[in-house]
Amino acid sequence: MRTLIVYGTVEGQTRKIADAVKAHLQEAGEEVVLVDTSERTGTMSFDGVDRVILAASVHERRHPKPFEVFVASSRDDLSRRPTLFLSVSLKAAFADGREEAQEYVDEMKLRTGLNPTMELLVPGAIRSESYDFYAAQVLRHVVLAGQDVDPSARDHEFTDWDALKAAVTRFLTDTATAKEPETGH
Repeated sequence: MRTLIVYGTVEGQTRKIADAVKAHLQEAGEEVVLVDTSERTGTMSFDGVDRVILAASVHERRHPKPFEVFVASSRDDLSRRPTLFLSVSLKAAFADGREEAQEYVDEMKLRTGLNPTMELLVPGAIRSESYDFYAAQVLRHVVLAGQDVDPSARDHEFTDWDALKAAVTRFLTDTATAKEPETGH
């Protein structure tokens, strides 16, 4: 089967996630096409695509604009294929932040009309060298408020690679079963 992975990233963690998902799919014998929405202009053909995995990071409560534009403009094509949406955020790393992380997904689905087959909140990463003073303060006092993490001390990756791999495997299994021809009658 052919899987299209479309991602939007700001600091690079979502690209790392998309690459890991691609490698996992290829190990399972899948043909994979990987697309970065920040590098896309114009429309894209979905011919020959059996399923889609969308992955995007959250910054300032939103997924990247080019990613959301892609999703909104591809809504019809996406609705005809099994779709897994991976929303990458720091809020997803903490039990008390998961509700807010889900709000980011719900708001994006309202803006774009996306109705994925499956969705997963994926914990992101802190890239200390990526933040100016203001961004570091917002990260520390808003995004990570109440958490025992110092974003200025070092980079920290919260992504649970085993959970991600298990979710992608579940998506592959569920969509492969749905595509098998019925037998009997």
